[in-house]
Amino acid sequence: MIADDHALLRQGLKRVLNFEDDLKVVGEAEDGQETLARVLLLKPDILLLDLNMSGLTGLEVLKQMKAAHSKTKVIVLTIHDSDNYVLELLKNGALGYVLKDVDPDTLVKAIHIVNKGKPYIYPQLAERIFGVEAVEGDVSKKADAVIEERRRACHLTAREIDVLKCVAKGMSNADIGETLGVSEKTVKNHMTSIFRKLKVNDRTQALIYVLKKNLIALEE
Repeated sequence: MIADDHALLRQGLKRVLNFEDDLKVVGEAEDGQETLARVLLLKPDILLLDLNMSGLTGLEVLKQMKAAHSKTKVIVLTIHDSDNYVLELLKNGALGYVLKDVDPDTLVKAIHIVNKGKPYIYPQLAERIFGVEAVEGDVSKKADAVIEERRRACHLTAREIDVLKCVAKGMSNADIGETLGVSEKTVKNHMTSIFRKLKVNDRTQALIYVLKKNLIALEE
């Protein structure tokens, strides 16, 4: 089933997909309310879902499908590739995520993969968010894990980031205190707070964490 508010796009997708011997478009919808009603009625194997529709957004459709225990697998087909969009949609039940400028062969490939219950996120996006080109396993849990990691990282204060930049330069607590104009005891308190927030045990682990998350750069 195809859900998109642009009739021309729906017609183009329908033509491409119906050309495949093992695929058939069984329904269309142009707004969120119609999408939800037809999904629950037709029970398609796959829903190609746009995000920006009237009535209900794509995310709201996903949430209500989840609440209704719909078994339809969802591939988000959109122009948006913001990390926040992706993570929230995957967390709420989307199994696939591709951009609207995808080539037909890749879209067909995504449909077959998702139909088997496996996630498909276009490689560049998967690499950026998850660090791998092909995401496997429970994509919802993986999205939750990324959200949690970023949430924890965002709890670092500006001064704690300053302290970590000094750590990256190999400075001792005394050197950091002199550089930042605070006491050595204050630096130790900052380090204790950093360890607690990042759930690490020492300076090396903290440094590795923030470098991997691109919160600081070694040259700074």
